[in-house]
Amino acid sequence: MFEVEEINQNSLQDNPVLSQLSALNHEELLFCNDKATGLKAIIAVHNTVLGPALGGTRMWKYNNEMEAITDVLRLSRGMTYKSAISGLNLGGGKAVIIGDSRKDKSEAMFRRFGRFVNDLGGKYITAEDVGINTRDIEYIAMETDFVSGKPAHLGGGGDPSPVTAYGVYMGMKAAAKKAYGTDSLTGKTVLVQGCGNVGRYLIDYIAKENAVIKISDIHEDSIKMVTDKHSGVTVVPVNEVYNTEMDIYAPCALGATINDETLKVLKCQIVAGAANNQLADEAKHGKALIEKGMLYAPDFLINAGGIINCYSEVIGYNEKMAMEQTENIYNTTLDIFTKSELENIPTYLAANKMAEARIDAIAKVKRSF
Repeated sequence: MFEVEEINQNSLQDNPVLSQLSALNHEELLFCNDKATGLKAIIAVHNTVLGPALGGTRMWKYNNEMEAITDVLRLSRGMTYKSAISGLNLGGGKAVIIGDSRKDKSEAMFRRFGRFVNDLGGKYITAEDVGINTRDIEYIAMETDFVSGKPAHLGGGGDPSPVTAYGVYMGMKAAAKKAYGTDSLTGKTVLVQGCGNVGRYLIDYIAKENAVIKISDIHEDSIKMVTDKHSGVTVVPVNEVYNTEMDIYAPCALGATINDETLKVLKCQIVAGAANNQLADEAKHGKALIEKGMLYAPDFLINAGGIINCYSEVIGYNEKMAMEQTENIYNTTLDIFTKSELENIPTYLAANKMAEARIDAIAKVKRSF
């Protein structure tokens, strides 16, 4: 039976690498180093039962290498669940490049990274994530065919961020339907934490419903892009996010923002955002959300629009089909809420079980040959 341990952010960082691989049931971890280009990257392949491991590459200035390892292991594991619950014939994988995406990029670095991806022979397919744009993907695609999210002029679906945001929007509306009896966001106060590509597109969607929008980001230029486009948006300082009154908290930056400290002060009815691995400790904080009366829309479910778009590109891009499948996140989210209630389990666990059941079923089919 496919099974992995529940995630605890701190305990993972304290364990040796192989112990982490075993705990989360990973298949492979590849360290990539190239002194000439300054590339330091890690590729994690979590599970390939359903198909090749597809997941984006993130570029981030990690504090240390163990932090990067923990992040890529958590992210790749999340991709397995994301593809499984979305009905895609894909496994889970992820990559991280250690560096400042605003300062350290070069064509040579991304082309060298593309060669590392190519060396895996199709077991891992990469795409965009935090700190990566379509130009970077073009460079990677010069060295490997195992890449998605290519721009339209190269036959791809382009930046998957708008589709990711649409899925989060669908999940947020489903959560509103469950919590308030209507999926309308009109008049609801939504705090979007992180105004990157996905966060900005999400703001566009909720603005059309006349939601009361609050935003926060560590980058002033990202804030300006939103405030220039949407009047009436309230900017919340980074250190005041969790003390702010809101109806819906939408984390759209890095993960683990639902933790011991934030839960002491967080004020909302719904948590529904694009960030991966929002619960620092799944078992502990998934239960804590219930105790505080907060409805959690599992991140790997509602942010699956990007992987759906990338999968469409892999099999022959069809934008209409990708958007229709992403729209179905609304129904799946409601199903998860129902399963959570019927089984008296946290929503994240209900989503995990649904994904694991599909992986187990297909694994049995493959073992029969």
